[in-house]
Amino acid sequence: MKRLLVIVLVAFAFTACKQSATDKVEEKLATVSDTSTSGVLIEDAAKFKFEKEIFDFGVIQEGESVQTSFKFKNVGKTPLIITDATATCGCTVPEYPKTPIKPGEEGTITVVFNSIGKTGMQDKVVTIKSNANPEAESLHLVGEIKQKK
Repeated sequence: MKRLLVIVLVAFAFTACKQSATDKVEEKLATVSDTSTSGVLIEDAAKFKFEKEIFDFGVIQEGESVQTSFKFKNVGKTPLIITDATATCGCTVPEYPKTPIKPGEEGTITVVFNSIGKTGMQDKVVTIKSNANPEAESLHLVGEIKQKK
């Protein structure tokens, strides 16, 4: 009888501890879902607002280069810090501001696409990583490249 009572008490103690730990994990997850990875509340995070996210360069000849600028504004409540800008291939090179963009200020991301060795329809994607909400933005350069004659 004593053994049964001890087993029931031990099982109860483990169950109570498990519930307490589960409650703490759920509470932590609720807090994390309300904040970005930078620790800022999502509604207070920096935020991009681009004038355009797609640049159509039309039809060009193989070997030509195209350059465009994507203008944006930080419409969030905290400074916007761009940490990286990468393209889908080495033929596309993005340049981005290295200093924080304050709320309400504007910035420009310049992208150069070199069509050497490319033909046909193209969609080059530039991914911008930052402390903004969302953390990654995609910009596109699209168009057609005609083969040299």
